[in-house]
Amino acid sequence: MATTSIVAPGRRATRARRSSAAIGRANPLTYVVAILFVAANLAPVLYIVLGGFRTNSQITTSPAGLPAPFELGNYGSVLSSSIFWRELGNSAVSAIATTVGVVVLGLMVSYILARYRFAGRGALYALFAAGLMFPITVAITPLYLLIKDLGLTDSLAGVILPQIAFALPTTVIILVPFLRAIPDELEEAASIDGASRLGFFFRMIVPLSLPGVVTVGILAFIASWNSYILPLFILNNEGSYTLPLGVQAFSSQYSVDTAKVLAFTSMSMIPALVFFTIFQRRIVGGLTGAVKG
Repeated sequence: MATTSIVAPGRRATRARRSSAAIGRANPLTYVVAILFVAANLAPVLYIVLGGFRTNSQITTSPAGLPAPFELGNYGSVLSSSIFWRELGNSAVSAIATTVGVVVLGLMVSYILARYRFAGRGALYALFAAGLMFPITVAITPLYLLIKDLGLTDSLAGVILPQIAFALPTTVIILVPFLRAIPDELEEAASIDGASRLGFFFRMIVPLSLPGVVTVGILAFIASWNSYILPLFILNNEGSYTLPLGVQAFSSQYSVDTAKVLAFTSMSMIPALVFFTIFQRRIVGGLTGAVKG
């Protein structure tokens, strides 16, 4: 005869508290490793930012030293340069257009894959999943020939369209679990109230999938902002350069002025760092929701 053990609620609560306390207590070695990891990632960034506040003589005398005194002229020279603001505008246009295209197309594709049943749906989803293993560097040569045949070289459109295409696999993989987790009863209730499928999409699907949409939008924006290989092949005119290419051109032009190069580099990466810092919690929350879905 099978016996069933009954645990009192108070004892279960005590066990839960002990379990959570055990989880909360971390090994001191864990903190040491975490601090070392954070320091290893922040050190190059801090070196570049602080290097922009130094003079070339200070960098030559003490490469790892601190600014003494702080030199604001390097950053002032960068901020007063029309080249920097033009390249900043090009990067902003490319990143925003890529983000909008990824979010709109990715949400529509994910909605079809998650809510409709049709032949080949699994194969289509697997195709998008396989796209995660196909980096843009592998396809850069045929992609360049295609962009050239379309007459989109030396234009931001030639950069934006491939970026949208290569960001869609990640977008679909993240958004499909969100949309599958939405109960079918909501769609049935909406249809009873007279809402069309398109109306249900805009009124229910879009608001409920907002965490995932924000996540894929942030990832697409940062990836586009930091993109280097694709603009390097597509953009040949300096007037259409984005910031990553601008940093390379600026470094070549002012190779003897190390402090000014560091100032230009730090000003180029600060917008992406600020953007990521502001929205990092939404990225984690969106990815967590995708895993749960």
